[in-house]
Amino acid sequence: MDDMTSKTIAVFSRPFTVSGFAETLPAGEYELETELVSPPDQHDPAAWKASVLVKLHPRASHPGLARTLTVSLADLDHARARDKLTGRALSDFFLEEMLADPMIRLVMKADGVSEAHLRNLYSGQETADLDLATPKPKPATQKRQDEESIRRAENEGMPFRPGSPSPSRAHSATGKL
Repeated sequence: MDDMTSKTIAVFSRPFTVSGFAETLPAGEYELETELVSPPDQHDPAAWKASVLVKLHPRASHPGLARTLTVSLADLDHARARDKLTGRALSDFFLEEMLADPMIRLVMKADGVSEAHLRNLYSGQETADLDLATPKPKPATQKRQDEESIRRAENEGMPFRPGSPSPSRAHSATGKL
């Protein structure tokens, strides 16, 4: 029977509630017993839902009464997540999750956005020197190279007629990019 369950302790820093249970539980340590596999007498193991047995603190009115509560893993995880958010803004939690994502980090690097800038942005204390809303001006040579690259890409595969200006010159003569 011990191979089928796992015993752990969950610590809640504030009073919490669990869906389907009308009582607010006090902060503190709670012993948890989780079934790792479906019970042997379960007729349909695929339909079995994992649950957790929570050993509750005794009530002041009945100090000798041992109580337990069976909850789903999802409900317990939800209560633990709410407890972790206690004292922190949801935006802080979101920011930490976002910064932990490697794809977000790659996009930040490609866009030239620093972690410090995002932290300032989410804190609401954005400073002018970190403002990325206004793009930095490019040097004139870089701007010309970019414009020429765009013209070449726009005209790629277009036939060239002898005696007429090159496609890139024709665009610059008309003022179009």
